[in-house]
Amino acid sequence: MAASDVLTTALNGANIAYLADLYARWAQDPKSVDPSFDTLFGSLEDDEAAVLKDAVGASWAPRASIITGEEPVAPAKGAAGSAAGGLAATDSLAIARLIRAFRVYGHQEAQLDPLGLRVPHATPELDPATYGFGPKDLGREVFIGTLIAPLLKGRTTAKVSEVVEALRAVYCDTIGAEYLYARNAEQREWLRTRLEGDQWRTTVTVDEQKAILKNLTEAEGFESFCQKRYVGAKRFGLEGGEISIPSLHAIIDQAAAQGVRSVTIGMAHRGRLNTLVNVVRKPYVAIFNEFAGGSFKPDDVAGSGDVKYHLGSSTDVEVGGKSVHIALQPNPSHLEAVDPVVCGKVRAIQDDSGDTETRSSHMGIVIHGDAAFAGQGVVYETLSMSQLPGYRTGGTIHMVVNNQVGFTTDPKNGHSGVYGTDVAKAIEAPVLHVNGDDAEAVIYVSRLAQDYRQAFASDIVLDIVCYRRHGHNETDEPAFTQPVMYKAIADHETPHTLYAKRLVQAGVVTEDDVKSQWDAFFQKLDEDYKAAQSYKVNKADWLEGGWAGLIAPTTGKVESAYPETGVALETLQKIGSAITKVPGDFDLNSKIARQLKAKAGMFSSGEGFDWATGEAMGFGSLLLENHRVRLSGEDCQRGTFSQRHATLIDQTNQTPFTPLNHIDGDQAKIEIWNSFLSEYGVLGFEYGYSLRNPKTLVLWEAQFGDFANCAQVIIDQFIASGETKWLRMSGLVMLLPHGYEGQGPEHSSARLERYLQLCAEDNMFVCNITTPANYFHALRRQLKLEYRKPLIVMEPKSLLRHKLAISALSDFGPGTRFQPVLADVNDPQEDGMVADASIKRVVICSGKVYYDLLAARRENKLKDVAILRLEQLYPFPEAALAVELKRYPEAEIIWCQEETENGGAWHFVDRRIENALQAAQHKAGRPRYVGRAAAASPATGLARIHAAEQANLVERALGLKKTD
Repeated sequence: MAASDVLTTALNGANIAYLADLYARWAQDPKSVDPSFDTLFGSLEDDEAAVLKDAVGASWAPRASIITGEEPVAPAKGAAGSAAGGLAATDSLAIARLIRAFRVYGHQEAQLDPLGLRVPHATPELDPATYGFGPKDLGREVFIGTLIAPLLKGRTTAKVSEVVEALRAVYCDTIGAEYLYARNAEQREWLRTRLEGDQWRTTVTVDEQKAILKNLTEAEGFESFCQKRYVGAKRFGLEGGEISIPSLHAIIDQAAAQGVRSVTIGMAHRGRLNTLVNVVRKPYVAIFNEFAGGSFKPDDVAGSGDVKYHLGSSTDVEVGGKSVHIALQPNPSHLEAVDPVVCGKVRAIQDDSGDTETRSSHMGIVIHGDAAFAGQGVVYETLSMSQLPGYRTGGTIHMVVNNQVGFTTDPKNGHSGVYGTDVAKAIEAPVLHVNGDDAEAVIYVSRLAQDYRQAFASDIVLDIVCYRRHGHNETDEPAFTQPVMYKAIADHETPHTLYAKRLVQAGVVTEDDVKSQWDAFFQKLDEDYKAAQSYKVNKADWLEGGWAGLIAPTTGKVESAYPETGVALETLQKIGSAITKVPGDFDLNSKIARQLKAKAGMFSSGEGFDWATGEAMGFGSLLLENHRVRLSGEDCQRGTFSQRHATLIDQTNQTPFTPLNHIDGDQAKIEIWNSFLSEYGVLGFEYGYSLRNPKTLVLWEAQFGDFANCAQVIIDQFIASGETKWLRMSGLVMLLPHGYEGQGPEHSSARLERYLQLCAEDNMFVCNITTPANYFHALRRQLKLEYRKPLIVMEPKSLLRHKLAISALSDFGPGTRFQPVLADVNDPQEDGMVADASIKRVVICSGKVYYDLLAARRENKLKDVAILRLEQLYPFPEAALAVELKRYPEAEIIWCQEETENGGAWHFVDRRIENALQAAQHKAGRPRYVGRAAAASPATGLARIHAAEQANLVERALGLKKTD
């Protein structure tokens, strides 16, 4: 008999007994039954299997074979059996499937839309008739065992109608839960137990109800006050979604009770002002002052500032006797760009505090709009990194304030699938949908979400379905595109009004209580509104906490930022000893063994240090000075070009070993993480990490420099402008492999010109470095200055192993520092260079092209051409360059680059070199450009053409070939 027949067409009493025997045997040893039954039993859902066991046990005594182990005998076709028993078993299996259907599909009939416009369609899987229970069968008693015991107060049998009613109350009321797609059985069972067992509607206390009303009063009262006082002013109000404020309070209160010490919040515009004042506790008077045109910073602090609905703030609050630090991160108009930034900052806080195992004491909450959650790719990137070892934060709570409209776009045009939150299913994160007008339901799922995060260190999504009372902003007319919705909104009572009426009807408060609370809050706001006219910000918070002791650099100070960064030679030798050895039982790759041997030779001779070794010494020296180092990026442990090998892999057992973590017993640690294939998300994460601790060196490396294009939002909106907009310093280092070597358009240019376009107000360092020692000093300078600036490095490719791109040990030693301009060297291979005054041509360049120019100068024995290297392009080292140019008063000045004319540094350095020439009182008015012609593509894809172009520009730069 086929296994499927047993369950579907042959369930009579005798067959059930036979099935019970087989199931009992299978439970002890799956191989003891026919493979078809093994397949059947193994495919049963947990609830179906449970009912099968319970139903059989309840309806029949076990056959002897179950006890004695004898082979069960299959009943003959048509054998007599208990018809009633067979029907009972059939009912039990059917009801198990119906129960499971509610857990899987119940959300599809949940009453989630507060406006009542989106009426759920009937779902066949939730119809009892689908499982054989017609209208006349709903009163029939069925055996359900312990499947929904909490809902039926422990009963093991119930009428079909009772089962349906109990399940609808859980899964089809104002909460719709999606969680059974998770593969982790413990997580599924935890959520099922909580949803079906919490009985939360009957356990809400009067104090909790009054707290919800108070929070709603503050949330709605603030929006109402602003709407009256600042008519037409953009504020991206929360009206319609005010319940998100009590929801945040519930999450934070629950977290504090569980030992969470800090909460970092990220969100876009809508509701930000409300969150700032009612959750993060920014003074109302400060917000009202900003409405009137005041600044969020003191007048003596430089910076452009930003619109008030982009700003952040932080505070310490006491919750249940415990102090919790709450921070809201600033955010640009790129709605979801802050998501990975929040996660990176939380990770840094956890690392700083030693919370590296459970990562439970510091957490992030990210608040999304429904359209942005579905539409922005960085949302998926952030979700996708959430369980990766280098990026875990112990779970993030994602709150979606679901307005059911994106700007003017209807959800049917805003995402594929059923919900805008479906992207979360990619990582099997549970989604709790809830009607925003059911305040107590929202508070329940908010606490449930926090409990889940704390229990499983995993992300969870809270989808609060609400509406947007005004248009996209307060000046927008939403009826142009959503007339039906906005007619319904106009007639719909506010969340505060609805909940206040409910509590009045329940006798929890009186109408006078509600009015008095509202009036008192309005009076408080009115007093702060009047005080805002004379309000002055007396301090900025950006240099407090971990940033205390740093300063805001004055104009021009960054240009001359070249502190001594050399390290004692014995310290460098100590680092060298560590990075050239592995444990005795470590099975080292033979090719890497040769590299380590060559590296050891560098330290013994004091010569020939290459790029990767200079970098390792930079990292190691900082580690010995108790600075943590974090580097992440695609394949960065080995390095894209197989140059770094900072983490070695045992060839026998795949065990990793990072030599830099074994220099000294008291050193800080380096973390080097191969990231997943993401630029936007990972760069945002590392930027967020860098915001936490200015004493940690944080680096992100692109696989190839122009791959950073995919993270342009983070570069433009955070790295380049975060300090001037939001008073937030960052010392993040971006390593961008760059250089024209015939590898094609996407593997040549790191788009240096784009970073230079972003440079102003001493906002970052941009370097194109040619020696390992200068790279070493640039890295160390990041932590030796008394302020922090991002560092953009055009990192080499071919120079990683170029025989001339080397440094001596003394170049890293005491008295040495970063050199923004490298003078022409006395080359031992070039005899008889003319005196400086007789030099006819000075070629200024930056990066790899220097070595091409040097090789050609040697080959052609040119004695009257000097080559200067700009190692730092911004802040532009005008004074240092002028000193070198003054040496060559008769020379023609050439700017040579390998990039196209509309790329690279030319349009940035042209006038700045002219200024340096004037400072040097040089007769040459301006430099002349030599390089590739302007082009739409950064580089040719043909090696032959590349080689011809490169040779041509080198020859023209040196005067070997006439140039136009």
